[in-house]
Amino acid sequence: MTKFLRFFRPSHQHTAFSATVLLMGTVMLSRVIGYAREAYIAFAFGAGAQTDAYVAAFTLPDFLNYIVAGGAASITFISIYTRFLAEKRNADAEKTFSIIITVMTAVMIVGTILTEIYAPEFVRWFVKGFSPQQIELCIFLTRVLLPAQIFFYVGGVVSAVLLSHRLFLFPACGPLIYNVFIILGGVVGGRHFGIASLAYGALAGSIAGPFLASVIGAARIGTGYRVSFDVTNPAFREWVRLSLPLMIGVSLVTADDWILRHYAASGVGDIARLNYAKRLFAVPIAVLGQATGQASLPFFARLFSEKRVKEFADTVNDSVYRVTAASFLATGWMMAASLPLIDLVYRRGKFLFADAQTTAIYFFWFSLSLALWSAQGLYARAFYAAGNTLTPMAAVTIITAASLPVYSFLFHTFGVVGLAWASDIGIGANLFALAWLLHRKGVVPLNGLRRKELGKSALVAVVAAAISFEVAKIVPLPTGSAKGSRAADLMQLTLVTLTWAAAVAAGLWLLRSDLPGELRRRKGAVYPAVAQGESREILGSGREP
Repeated sequence: MTKFLRFFRPSHQHTAFSATVLLMGTVMLSRVIGYAREAYIAFAFGAGAQTDAYVAAFTLPDFLNYIVAGGAASITFISIYTRFLAEKRNADAEKTFSIIITVMTAVMIVGTILTEIYAPEFVRWFVKGFSPQQIELCIFLTRVLLPAQIFFYVGGVVSAVLLSHRLFLFPACGPLIYNVFIILGGVVGGRHFGIASLAYGALAGSIAGPFLASVIGAARIGTGYRVSFDVTNPAFREWVRLSLPLMIGVSLVTADDWILRHYAASGVGDIARLNYAKRLFAVPIAVLGQATGQASLPFFARLFSEKRVKEFADTVNDSVYRVTAASFLATGWMMAASLPLIDLVYRRGKFLFADAQTTAIYFFWFSLSLALWSAQGLYARAFYAAGNTLTPMAAVTIITAASLPVYSFLFHTFGVVGLAWASDIGIGANLFALAWLLHRKGVVPLNGLRRKELGKSALVAVVAAAISFEVAKIVPLPTGSAKGSRAADLMQLTLVTLTWAAAVAAGLWLLRSDLPGELRRRKGAVYPAVAQGESREILGSGREP
């Protein structure tokens, strides 16, 4: 019991396995709270004009954070900071940290002021399909949300310090607190401020969660900070060189939401329904892809910095195999369970059964790309750990630009559902480009990927999904009803889940898949090369959306 509780100590240094388990657990908890947040929004505001304006209001703040920070706060900084720690250059690490925090916080403040001024022009251009009332509401909410990006940025850099020290608890708690504050904002201020209460909650949550949680964690380990504008520092210049591609380039991983909102703005409630489907889809992405990727980066960076290239490649390939295989199986369940799942999760208050039906269609098609979303994050982090941000960002920027006509064509031909198809196609191109480039450069050879085992998982997933679809017909949902039936939802979801689980277990056993055994191996669960070959220094038990 004492050993288990030590796992949750803020000062506990994690192995690759324990870090992934902790992040998966906290990410799952965060998504549960995130579900409560989305369920509350669906209950209180439904899928209408106000909700569309609220979702669209995040676009400019997200864009500011992406352009100024570009993910560089945690991604490129971890590689540099981890290298300094490995070389015992703690003073250089702290100095670089101080310069980046000081300079980029000043840039973020200036950027926030400018975007506050030009928010109306951006919103009117971005959501041309909105009514005048929606546009005014969206402008107001955008201006409320913009200052939060300063706290997200600083919290991201501080979280990177904690991750480099293999201290994962405080960064993992930030998103939990953020989601709780959004819910509290709506519950406490919803009656008086309406949907704006959610924006106020998000602003307060950015301070209490990603910012304060990480700052408190850094203070506990004595991370030094002094105001410094020393832009001539070599490490700072290296960080700028690595970060500029991330700041200038545009990845479809981020741009996908922006593009979906832009096209869906022409129909009332379409942005909201797409967002509800995407947010639920984000749960398995976060658990299988985001948590694994976030935990992997410090270990990838350490292996590469120590010139252990073979172990680095094996670790990346094994991580991709496990995440992709598990994603295939999860996709089968998600597609078969899409309607009862969406109806149970969201239908209440102003969110009607008809909304659930439409949202379930989007969720069904988004589910096809779960493996693509999960695996591409690991390949991207392999590039970042190797100190190469230019190649992947140039590639994904080209793919993003090439994807725009696809979104436009599919939307104008097939409507909003075409946007979900375009999203799947674009993220697939993203994944294959990153994997091919890593292979071509000899960093992570594709022949090291366990393709036969992946084929087994894909086959089992298809069969399990097909059987589950047929079994689900035993309990048909009242599709013509305005209210639906929660009892039928629950019964169909239970039947789908039991059938899927039995089919997956039988299929993996019949095909003699290695996946169950691989996932049960404690040390090799995510990073076998690290867990089996790491030194005491890396895996010693003492010691971020």
